[in-house]
Amino acid sequence: MAEGIINHLFSGEIKAYSAGTHPTDVNPNAIKVLHEIDIDISHHFSKNVDYFNDTVIDIVITVCNDAKETCPFYPAQQIVHKGFEDPSIVTANLALEKYRQIRNEILEWVKSDEFFTLIKS
Repeated sequence: MAEGIINHLFSGEIKAYSAGTHPTDVNPNAIKVLHEIDIDISHHFSKNVDYFNDTVIDIVITVCNDAKETCPFYPAQQIVHKGFEDPSIVTANLALEKYRQIRNEILEWVKSDEFFTLIKS
């Protein structure tokens, strides 16, 4: 979700990429809740961090605690952790609401002074 939100809000200024230590399919709930705010990630696919071995990355931002603990070393100028709860571990009947909550938390953060300071440094 973070990749879609950042690329939507900062198109042309920032290019965000998303990868995981244990990638799976892009969760349909993530696609649905971003579609609710006119962000289309239906064409996204899950990538392993190795997918970006030949890509120059300025900032690596880990967004879930598991990634913070298991993320391999990645050559970047800056590595930052901003923890968000993993919405995929919530029971099915609460999942959509949890995805909305995390979507909103990510939106809040990428619009914050903290995020702007991070990307401008």
